[in-house]
Amino acid sequence: MKRKMLNKREIKELKLKGIEEISPKERVEIIENEFLSVDGKFVGFLYEEKWYPTLKNPSLDFKKIAVDMGAVKFVGNGADIMRPGIVKIEEGIEKEELVLIVDEKYGKNLALGIALFDFGEMREKKEGKVVKNIHYVGDKIWEFEK
Repeated sequence: MKRKMLNKREIKELKLKGIEEISPKERVEIIENEFLSVDGKFVGFLYEEKWYPTLKNPSLDFKKIAVDMGAVKFVGNGADIMRPGIVKIEEGIEKEELVLIVDEKYGKNLALGIALFDFGEMREKKEGKVVKNIHYVGDKIWEFEK
């Protein structure tokens, strides 16, 4: 497995959405050019040249979109989030913002996605894709964390 230790300068420059600043004193590695480890704990992944936190991160604090139970299977297979499957949209979501996809019944985390529209546009839409699914339970990122 290919690993690269980051030096202090590289750690300072590292920007990971949703993760507080990483200290240069921590042992930070990039694994296989797409996974980020801090002190041996897998904390992020690379998507379109930006670092994002994983679903297993306990400090996930993003605006949420709840999908109906019929959409759960599709989201869990990597499908993007379609407007008809959404039952609740948290106010204040902005276009291209990272959002957390949860199920309507239990509020369990299903996926992380990038909003394709802001809250108002999303609410008004009746059909079509509204969130790009970038990481979901059971994908290669999820499996890498084990």
